[in-house]
Amino acid sequence: MLPKFFQQHLSPTRLRQIRDFLFAEQTVLLGIGLVAALVFAFMEIADEVSAGETHEIDIAILEMFRAPGDPSQMIGPFWFQEAVRDVTALGSFSVLTLMVSSVAIYLLLARRAGAAVLVAGAVISGSLLTDLLKTFFDRPRPEFSAVAQELSASFPSGHSMISAVTYLTLGALLARLTDRRREKVFFFGVAIVLTALVGVSRVLLGVHYPSDVVAGWALGAAWALAAATLASVLRRRGAI
Repeated sequence: MLPKFFQQHLSPTRLRQIRDFLFAEQTVLLGIGLVAALVFAFMEIADEVSAGETHEIDIAILEMFRAPGDPSQMIGPFWFQEAVRDVTALGSFSVLTLMVSSVAIYLLLARRAGAAVLVAGAVISGSLLTDLLKTFFDRPRPEFSAVAQELSASFPSGHSMISAVTYLTLGALLARLTDRRREKVFFFGVAIVLTALVGVSRVLLGVHYPSDVVAGWALGAAWALAAATLASVLRRRGAI
């Protein structure tokens, strides 16, 4: 809220410009604060995982979704197991690459090269960071699934992190296309639901510990939020 002195002596147009500027500044500061909080949450989880403090609860949660007497099998009917595998594919490298490539090409055709570079850059850099962190922590996969033994390291969950980066970044991009609050909520809601489903599917399949998924969500959300905050700054400067 501006002081009454400014409201009385400035034109409505100038007042609107000042309010927009202050709102943008507050948005950027809030974005930076949330990124810092999410990164801190990731670091706390990573510290507990490294110390082995999450192992018992990780195993307990995984066992809830394994067939009694046969830990290699997920609980539930065949159609449910197939549905879980279909959902987990939404966070796969192939699906996300096709999705991000399609969006980037559209943005280039729409002469929004800055936005295209930002979206592609956020996802690619997020993928590289995931691989780096997996190599650093080198956590073995759960032993509930034979398939898991053939995959990369467990921490953090790549599907969870990259799906968070991709879907939340695209959700923010779509939200910029409308001024209606309910449509913005819808775009962000779909992005959050897709991200959540992919992460949960990794636990159901027994290829990741719950702590892997939560850590992936935290860092992926931080990466997407950092990209959105950067986009806000660049937009104000006319770069996007």
